[in-house]
Amino acid sequence: MKELYCKVYGNVQGVFFRSFAQNEARARGIVGYVKNLPEGTVEIVAHGDEVNLREFLTKISSGPVEAEVESVDVNWGPVGADDERFSDFAIL
Repeated sequence: MKELYCKVYGNVQGVFFRSFAQNEARARGIVGYVKNLPEGTVEIVAHGDEVNLREFLTKISSGPVEAEVESVDVNWGPVGADDERFSDFAIL
């Protein structure tokens, strides 16, 4: 199990990006969350199998038709035993 942390830049708020990310994550058995940040970016924390996380990253790097993803900052890490706090992929 790995953790993927992303910060997504571009026209990604108010364009169904969070719903898109949630649907893509759930389709791959990924748990975590997606949320809008005050400066206009979107934050994603996702836990899952590395193969599924890489597929998810490919999808969110393009986003839904309504969005314009300019860039995605990506950080990978392990999921510690005390960090398995998610049971679903939520929109915050």
